[in-house]
Amino acid sequence: MIIHKEGKKPLFYLLITLFLINAAIHYYVPQEDIQNAAIAVSILVYILVLQFFRSPAIDTEEDTDLVYAPADGKVVVVEKTLENEYLKDERIQVSIFMSPLNVHVNRTPVGGIISYFKYHPGKYLVAWHPKSSTVNERTTMVIRLKNDIEILVRQVAGAVARRIKWYVQEGDSVRQGQEFGFIKFGSRLDVYLPTDAELKVKPGDKTTGGKTVIAVLNSV
Repeated sequence: MIIHKEGKKPLFYLLITLFLINAAIHYYVPQEDIQNAAIAVSILVYILVLQFFRSPAIDTEEDTDLVYAPADGKVVVVEKTLENEYLKDERIQVSIFMSPLNVHVNRTPVGGIISYFKYHPGKYLVAWHPKSSTVNERTTMVIRLKNDIEILVRQVAGAVARRIKWYVQEGDSVRQGQEFGFIKFGSRLDVYLPTDAELKVKPGDKTTGGKTVIAVLNSV
């Protein structure tokens, strides 16, 4: 299993913490069944956190007609909306919720040049809250394709996810399926598509970042 770089320190500190807790229980609690239970719970907790930070290799088949899911998770929103921060026009919003059990690597849905990037501090409403896309801590990234079509991608922190990471900046050239960020412990990704895009997902669908096609661009 490949562990994401964002997980190395948390996993190390968690290992030390669990070791100290079990050492204290072993010293102060003589009952063997309690000691064994503490060890079992510690192993389970560590495995769950380890799974969260996994980073499987993904081979994205690059295609300028396609828009890929930016993350593993479940589609929770597919609707027309007005994007007011940068695009300032009507778009189709596709939102993907990542539970703590999903891979949390964020990938670029299309390739191109990052024409806009901004980090916004904010609140920590649950990620599926209707206002989370505009009031929660978040980043906004806009990728301009070669034909000047722009796709907006937004990382949104949730009630548990309180740390957004990104590895790109305005002006960077990105490949389709490239890792551009990571959100810790449950969160949401929004993609704003042209209104004439042909949707390939619906609410409730499961996605794999860099593999699941969420739309086909008709304006390419």
